Amino acid sequence: MQLSCPSPILQHETVQMAHGAGGRLSQELTARVFMPHLNNPVLDQLDDQARFDAEPGRIAFTTDTYVVTPVFFPGGNIGDLAVNGTVNDLCVGGAVPRYLSAGFVLEEGLPLVDLERIVRSMAEAARKAGVVIACGDTKVVQKGQCDRIFINTSGVGFIPPGRDVSCRNLLPGDAVLLSGTIGDHGMAILTTREGLSFQSRIQSDSAALNGMIADVLQAAPNLHAMRDPTRGGVAATLNELAASSSVGIELDEGVLPVREEVRGAAELLGIDPLTVANEGKVLLVVPAAEADASIAVLRAHEHGSEAAIIGEVVDEHPGMVVIRTSLGSRRILDMPLGEQLPRIC
Repeated sequence: MQLSCPSPILQHETVQMAHGAGGRLSQELTARVFMPHLNNPVLDQLDDQARFDAEPGRIAFTTDTYVVTPVFFPGGNIGDLAVNGTVNDLCVGGAVPRYLSAGFVLEEGLPLVDLERIVRSMAEAARKAGVVIACGDTKVVQKGQCDRIFINTSGVGFIPPGRDVSCRNLLPGDAVLLSGTIGDHGMAILTTREGLSFQSRIQSDSAALNGMIADVLQAAPNLHAMRDPTRGGVAATLNELAASSSVGIELDEGVLPVREEVRGAAELLGIDPLTVANEGKVLLVVPAAEADASIAVLRAHEHGSEAAIIGEVVDEHPGMVVIRTSLGSRRILDMPLGEQLPRIC
């Protein structure tokens, strides 16, 4: 009778400290959890670095760390959030995203089924975005030293020659566009965390926007700036844009797109939806002559169907954002003072 040694990883249902020790269990974790989902010609080399060909133009590089709690939420989880967030950070600068790295910090005791679910979602998000997860790393810490799982993702993209998209490019007369409803991600996280119940469950808007943004850049070749309004929401992002270009921004309160369930949850909790994080929306600043074409392209996409022109860039009050209210008055939209919703990404 031939005897076989059972795979060590199959003896455990949770992450063990030995999974991060670089030995046999580490190899098993890579072979049985990560590689079946993330495999591609670049990653399959399993060298200490990823090697790939550069493309014409400038290189864009970004990095971010995701510590969201809970790690699973309506509309996504920490895995696809990490991929989508990094892809969006590249494409709002006019770059074409190509390669990502993924670093995992795992808490001892994390169920392996949860880890595999997260990795699987990362692979699917990368496939949809057309990017390659080219390299990665895994560390395991003792129970209580992190909250289940933290993920760091870095991304590389290429900016085509002649493209100039920057927060310093805003000019008076520009139109300010928003690709859809605000506050969805942050309120999905908060209502899930607090166990709040609404008639319609709030879903995160987590999505990679590079395909939609590429089409907008074709329709609006003179597009000036883009930003994804994540932490601090639309309020923080617009204040950053106004300050960077030393211009004022005026918004029309009546056209700001907010889902009723998000508005209701925000009112219940005393939170302004404009300060709540989004993970699948983009703010765009375009010359007024290209605004209608940009809106048409946005609305043709799944993630831009509720896009709206929400305001304009003005000479007055440089560095400030002002809202024209439905009552005909004006109020200043300040930069948020702190983190209203901790651990939302």
